[in-house]
This record gives sequence, structure tokens and C-alpha cells, in this order.
Amino acid sequence: MTLKYNQEAAEGVAIQALSFLAEDDERFGQFLALSGLDASQIRAAAGQSGFWAGVLDHLVSDERMLMAFAEQSGLAPTEIAKAHSTLAGSGHFERSS
Repeated sequence: MTLKYNQEAAEGVAIQALSFLAEDDERFGQFLALSGLDASQIRAAAGQSGFWAGVLDHLVSDERMLMAFAEQSGLAPTEIAKAHSTLAGSGHFERSS
């Protein structure tokens, strides 16, 4: 089944992905380190343009992690990639100092 994601649906996938990352200290720690954020900044960052694309970018950059998320969420990896593509066109996240 081919799914086309609108912004809201794609953000829903990214929210699931962030929850998936947060369930495991190692995965979440790696995400935080690579994003330059600390856990206390996540809520504010989530409102910034490009944050959700960055979450999915991180997820799809690691095939093992992508496959684990796909299995847990019930989404095909291609669906996750489409959500990522939708969000990637919406801006680029930049952490504010």
C-alpha cells in the first residue's frame, strides 16, 4: 500500500519515532548527542521548524534502528521514508543557543 503523508501525518510518525528513541537510553543518548540537545530542550525544540524531520533523519540513518522501529510501529520502512521526505521539505532544524 502506498501512503502519501501530509504534514500532520508525517509529524505523527516522527512523534512515534521520538518515543521509540526515548524508550532506550543508548538510542536516546545518541540522538541527543548528535542533535546537540539535552533532554530538557526537547519540548522547545519540537516546536521549531525541521525538528521532526531531524528525528526521522536520525532514525533512517541507521538501518538496524529503522527496522526495529518499523517492526515496533507496524509501519513499513518505505512509509517511514515517505514521512521523512514530507518533513524534510518543511525546513531544517537549527538548535538555538
